[in-house]
Amino acid sequence: MCGRFALDAPSTRVAEKFSLADCPLLAPRYNIAPTSDILVVRHRPEVGRIGQLVRWGLVPAWAKDPSIGAKLINARAETVETKPSFRSSFARHRCLIPASGFYEWKVVSENGKVRRQPYYVRPAEGDGLFAFAGLLARWRSGTGEDLVTACIITTEANALMAPIHDRMPAILAPGAWDAWLGAENASTAALRALLGPAPPEGMTAYAVGTAVNRAGAEGEGLIKEVSEGMR
Repeated sequence: MCGRFALDAPSTRVAEKFSLADCPLLAPRYNIAPTSDILVVRHRPEVGRIGQLVRWGLVPAWAKDPSIGAKLINARAETVETKPSFRSSFARHRCLIPASGFYEWKVVSENGKVRRQPYYVRPAEGDGLFAFAGLLARWRSGTGEDLVTACIITTEANALMAPIHDRMPAILAPGAWDAWLGAENASTAALRALLGPAPPEGMTAYAVGTAVNRAGAEGEGLIKEVSEGMR
């Protein structure tokens, strides 16, 4: 699962990293939670890659109302091609989701009690950015309003993540971006093959304070490393 992530890079660096023809202005965010607006990268024919703000939590076109999006923040790589909520988006509407890092919670035992210790996972390269594999959907209300939403695809954990959690976002290397976005012709099998766990040497993980547990918490202090036992 991926339920929180950060994007603290300025728009100029995101645009450069992803070769964007257009990118909205971005404020640093250290605790991006479901149902909030997130930046996605998509391919627009005759324009190239563009950045767009959409709501996190996929609302399929057939949904009766947008509340289903709160339950569809992630899609499992193993079933994304066949699950009704995701299969249309997987076939036609894929995106990248830039991130400076993401959070995951490890179950630990402390003084006879069990608690969840948050960890922050970021690229091993200090100023690097992850590119999560994502899906897009457009939902239209009864009054004709369009809502564009997205979700993050998750996959099994790599060797770095396995001691923390059994799932992680599917992270795509730059060489896979065009195929995933549809700028290149790619078979379904080739797209599925992109969704395995990313190499562990490309990322680092460390414990952070429990302030991140609050969805409304913000600030650079959330990604500061702490000893595992600290709160």
